[in-house]
Amino acid sequence: MALEAEAIARIDALVAAIGNEADAGSVAYALQRLLPGFTLRQCDASDVLEDPFRSVGPCDIHMLDTSNHCIRVTDNPEEATGILLAARVPA
Repeated sequence: MALEAEAIARIDALVAAIGNEADAGSVAYALQRLLPGFTLRQCDASDVLEDPFRSVGPCDIHMLDTSNHCIRVTDNPEEATGILLAARVPA
């Protein structure tokens, strides 16, 4: 299942609605509700080298390709089968 335009629009609406007010747990819950068929993984932002797909509140959102044995970050929505929520530590 690819990350289609409708799902991207949902993520963008979430980012706009939440702004910088939410914590990582709230963002994770909202993403699970918005994208029920997608894998959701969480980590610390310092563990991810790639640029995020979107950022919201204290989190970076990355697209994941979970179709093979090894999960990888992708920038191609057609390959995305999951979402990685990377929490940033406040400065």
